[in-house]
Formats: sequence, structure tokens, C-alpha cells
Amino acid sequence: MTFPPDPRRLDTEAICVFRQTTVDLLASAANSENCGDNDGTSASKVDTAMLADVVELTSGNSSTETPRQRADAFAAHLMWLAEAPLLPGRGYLLKSGAQTIGAMVTELKYRINIDNLDRLAAKELHGNEIAFVNIATDEPISFDTFEDNKHTGRFILVDRHSNATVATGLIRFGLRRAANTYFQSFEITKQARARLNAQKPAVLWFTGLSGAGKSTIADQLEKKLHALGKHTFVLDGDNVRHGLNRDLGFTEADRVENIRRVAEVAKLFVEAGLITLVSFISPFRAEREMARALVGPGEFLEIFVNTPLEACEQRDPKGLYKKARRGELRNFTGLDSPYEPPENPELILDGLNEAPGNLTDRIIELMQRRGMLS
Repeated sequence: MTFPPDPRRLDTEAICVFRQTTVDLLASAANSENCGDNDGTSASKVDTAMLADVVELTSGNSSTETPRQRADAFAAHLMWLAEAPLLPGRGYLLKSGAQTIGAMVTELKYRINIDNLDRLAAKELHGNEIAFVNIATDEPISFDTFEDNKHTGRFILVDRHSNATVATGLIRFGLRRAANTYFQSFEITKQARARLNAQKPAVLWFTGLSGAGKSTIADQLEKKLHALGKHTFVLDGDNVRHGLNRDLGFTEADRVENIRRVAEVAKLFVEAGLITLVSFISPFRAEREMARALVGPGEFLEIFVNTPLEACEQRDPKGLYKKARRGELRNFTGLDSPYEPPENPELILDGLNEAPGNLTDRIIELMQRRGMLS
């Protein structure tokens, strides 16, 4: 692993490179408008369409270049471009040259004050801010450090849903973890465990507002599955915060990390051959899609417990809405923190008008149709 010889110098270099990228991008956008190419598209989408080209032009792209390093984790300088903040743990697409791969910022080491080069602690990164970060990719990619190669040492991050380019970055060095860890294969497979259990392992992901009825439905469903002789486990939002996620709060960044950890645990339970019931508010679509992507096709059922906010607040079984209304709880989903309803869930349950027993029967019917119980 190569460490940067002079981090402050590299911070300065990153600021200069990113400033030039911004200048080139603005010039390209202005030229597009003068040529009549802008058909009313917003400025952010013009940036998205042009940034990859601008990065290639300013780095001296050469299709004959072969990167010398390969890893699934590296340190980088990053300039954030999107209106929504960068949240470590959220999944994006990373594009570098001809490579496109899933990636996430695993650690935001520090944000740079561009006026005096001070290094500032940060949990989020906002528009036009520059930071030094660690990035992990779903699979190893080929790259060079930016110092060694101005083209193969660059990348952009793209939002998985909107396809908007949200960041541009400079690769500084590969991380030792990437070179020294390997997947260990074992002879007993997920399929063998599934056959032994006479069931198809899967994740049933219950999402909805606090008080929607997620845990109640999951509890009753597990009892019915247990009576059928099925092997199950429930991961509940409150219970997990007593142990694995006890160090996390309720900021957007902490909520992202909360779901990332639980999704990884659910993946392991699927590998163990279990039907895993996950009952979490999980307010952001990006993290629910990340959880889906961790398991195989057909192994993830997103179940939206659709109970109106007014009904959830009236139920308020834990008194949380009252505390939030009094200002004692901040970042409360549905009040001062957003909830993004699923766009295409496998099942929508009416948590207001239908009894939990009827709702669990609907879930079992869906599982039977999909061959999960045989």
C-alpha cells in the first residue's frame, strides 16, 4: 500500500483539480445553452449529463491505458455535487473509465476547509464540499493513484435511482484490507441448508411508519410459520438497537448505517437457510434497495405496512409521537424526518382497516405462490 507523502499537498491539489472541473463544467453547460441544446432541463441534470465527459477531457483520457492496481477499497478525495447530502454507508454506482460497479463511502475521514486547509470532522458532506474518504466497491476494480495517472485515478459516483452524478473523486491509495482479505468457500451451501429445512430462505422486509403495525404483523406471521415447521428469525428495529446498533442515533447518517448493518445480518441469515423477518421503519428507498441487492433474485419481499400518519400517531404505543411533538425527540420519521414509501413493493398491507391475522394470511399466500414454503 502506498501512503500519500504529503497529505496537505494532496488536499491542495484536490481543491485545485475540483475547482478546474467546476469551471470546465460551467463552461460546457454555458456552451450547451448557447447552442440551444438545453430543452429546459434543470441545471443539476445538465451537470449530470456533462460531468463524465468533463472528467475525461480534463484528465487526458487514453483508451490504451491499463491500470496497475486492483482492489475493492481505496482512499480518495471527493467533491460532493448533489443537493442531498452524502451519507456514509449509502450505496452508489462508481464509474471509472469503462468500469461501473456498486460502491459506498465507508468512512468520511475529514472535510477540508478550502479557505485555510483545516481538516474538519464531519458525518455528512453537502454540495460543493470536499473531503477525504474511504470507499469500498462491491467487487475489485482496476485503478491507478491520481498521482500516477490522471485518467485511471479518477472516478464519479452516480445515484442508483435518478442516475444523477453526485460526486467526482481522485483515488489516492488502495487500502490494505482490500489486498489481505478473501472470501472463504465452504462445502455446505445455502441450497443444502434450504433443502434440510424444506423451505426457501428469504428476507421479508417490513417497512412503514412507527406504529404502523410492522412488529405486530411480523410476530404473528412468525408464529404461523413456526406452526408450519418453518425455521425463522425476526430482526426488530428496537431490539437491534439494544445491541448491534446501540452506538447509533437517529440522524440520517445513523439511519443509513443502521439499515446497512441489519441488511448484512439478514443476508447471513439467508445464507443460513432461514426465513428472515425484518421489521424496521427503514425510511429511505436507497437503503431498502441496497438490502434487496445483497440477496439473490426472488429472495427479498418488500412488504409496505401502509398505515396513515394520523392513525400511527393516534395509536402511539410507545409514546414517541407525543415526545416528538413536544420537541423531546428530533429526527422523528414522518414528522421532522422524511419517509419514502416503496415504489414497487411485493405486497402492500392496509395497516388501518385490516386485522393483523388477515394480513399474515396474505403474506403466507404470497410465499406459497412463490414456492418459499416447500
